[in-house]
Amino acid sequence: MIQRKLGSLGLEVSALGLGTMMMPDNEESVHTIHGALDLGVTLFDTADIYGDGFMEGKFGGNERIVGRALKGRRDKAVIATKFGIVSPDLKAHGHPAYVKKSVDASLLQLGIDYIDLYYQHRIDPNTPIEETVGAMAELVQEGKVRYIGLSEATADQIRRAHAVHPLTAVETEYSLWSREVENEVLPVLHELGIGFVPYSPLGRGFLTGQIRTFDDLPENDYRRYFPRFQGDNFTKNLEVVALIEQFAARKGCTSSQLALAWLLAQGEQIVPIPGTKRLDRVQENLRSLYVTISAEELAEIERISPKGIAAGERYPTFLQA
Repeated sequence: MIQRKLGSLGLEVSALGLGTMMMPDNEESVHTIHGALDLGVTLFDTADIYGDGFMEGKFGGNERIVGRALKGRRDKAVIATKFGIVSPDLKAHGHPAYVKKSVDASLLQLGIDYIDLYYQHRIDPNTPIEETVGAMAELVQEGKVRYIGLSEATADQIRRAHAVHPLTAVETEYSLWSREVENEVLPVLHELGIGFVPYSPLGRGFLTGQIRTFDDLPENDYRRYFPRFQGDNFTKNLEVVALIEQFAARKGCTSSQLALAWLLAQGEQIVPIPGTKRLDRVQENLRSLYVTISAEELAEIERISPKGIAAGERYPTFLQA
């Protein structure tokens, strides 16, 4: 397995991690995590709010699945989890007392003694970032957390947080159809020596080419609420995916593998975490590590899928806040 360094404090992980957000509480999920470990994946991403039925207001439980799957193999895994989104209203919370309460709850759910990488899931507008990160720094001193990070933070918030305690990673959506981080966030991370973990690197599944019509999404699928999967936006985005598929076919790889290889080519500090419930998808994704993209091919991909090409907002209105 190809390894990459996250941040400048010594954390090394597999070049591709595994996002576990949508894993149901069943043995297939455990099997997938075990299989990923066997294939060399070391970074496993979860959060205290993840679990079955997330979009139906059912929160939590995903940490228990990850913890159960990694029991007995803890030394082989880098476990990343998050705090800071409070159910049921999904508001961000970063008060120091809440941070300390959250880490203890996550340690219990995961069944572990320490968390490798602890993120603030969303930034609390009512609590200075310095106070939140100060509390996270105390967790490092106490040995409950090894490294800290932020999720969906602005360049200014990253700078302010990093001044309190070095950040190891920032996690934000990034893919061929979500490239907003290129404007300000990625330059700051490069300057400060902070790793970057893109979530939804396959465009919430759209870039896999497996979604052809809106009805391909199950009735209870959260993506039905997302603007990029609706109406004219869906049709326009499907046209872009078709071009990506054609390019991938010429290279002898899948569109998923091309999308991940493109991300990996954006910088050595980048470690995508494609999420899946299935081991065969993990295997397919890992083959992207051996897809090389030349400068000429990068230019061609830029022509096919330039920044801002995706039609529709990343999130529905009720989640954007």
